[in-house]
Amino acid sequence: MTDTAPQPPLPDRLSVDPRSPHHVAAVFQHDIGIRFNGRDRSDVEEYCISEGWVKVPAGKTVNRKGQPLMIKLKGRVEAFYR
Repeated sequence: MTDTAPQPPLPDRLSVDPRSPHHVAAVFQHDIGIRFNGRDRSDVEEYCISEGWVKVPAGKTVNRKGQPLMIKLKGRVEAFYR
């Protein structure tokens, strides 16, 4: 990508869900990568770097509202722009 807009700093906590208070739309205009325990993950829905966790979908399971069920995995989290 050849974006001319400056990349905003990545927040400590970020969510993909636009209903979340931790959603920052300006960050999602750029391609973001998440490295969890040294491995790149593409299925992360939410992360927190300072607390060291990510939320990922638990398979194909959904709740009663049709949203995927999330599980929280703890470990070392790194966020970066690709």
